[in-house]
Amino acid sequence: AMESLCHAVQNAGADLGVIFDADCDRAALVDGAGRAVNRNRLIALVSAVLLQETPGATIVTDSVTSAGLETFLIARGGTLHRFKRGYRNVIDEALRLNAAGVFCPLAIETSGHAALLENSFLDDGMYLVTRLILTAVRQRRKGDTLFALIDGLQEPAESVEVRAAIRAEDFRPVGEQAIGAVSDAARGTPGWSVDPEGREGVRVHCGGKDSWFLLRLSVHDPLLVLNAESDRLGGVRAMLSPLRALLSRFSQLDLSLLDAHLSNH
Repeated sequence: AMESLCHAVQNAGADLGVIFDADCDRAALVDGAGRAVNRNRLIALVSAVLLQETPGATIVTDSVTSAGLETFLIARGGTLHRFKRGYRNVIDEALRLNAAGVFCPLAIETSGHAALLENSFLDDGMYLVTRLILTAVRQRRKGDTLFALIDGLQEPAESVEVRAAIRAEDFRPVGEQAIGAVSDAARGTPGWSVDPEGREGVRVHCGGKDSWFLLRLSVHDPLLVLNAESDRLGGVRAMLSPLRALLSRFSQLDLSLLDAHLSNH
């Protein structure tokens, strides 16, 4: 659907395109060049709008947002607060922070679920997009585009998400043991460090903050989910190869998708 919208925007010569999921609680955009503005780009865009209005705000996201997004928010006077995946989790965390006196106008997942304080933290993609279209009009009147607001957002050179099925009826203990083993190993691996602010699973930085991976249990399914990102070519493989060796100890993990990724790169 995103690919179709990208082509439609280019064919129409439109300024932007809008897409929703079936119940309109998730949304994404396409810019005038036909480039998808979702995941970290969408979070950066909404945050840039809000930080112009309320400098110093804290933005709550799920756990898999990029290092480049954090740098982008800090440069604009904001704070990135990562939390557990699940739209209800990020909304509840934003509510908690506001109650504690930390101003947080936005709770958003990389999936496109977004809720704003000004809209009573409703998970409402249509409200979000309307807000952005109004900003696009204001930007046009200034001779600029909406998407100029995310100029300077650093994109990773490589990123991947791999899901490993857990072949066990009681899958959570297996997943938790695997995460624990990786966490323990990371603390003894030169150049690796466990993120002390990780909210779920284990987030490991490899060689500084330019490469990282997050290993976590799926919110609902018998899956161990791996997200990895690097600002340098070859960085993801350099992390995943030793991680594959660690996970091979757990016979109930289906690592075929991880193997396929490694063999293709």
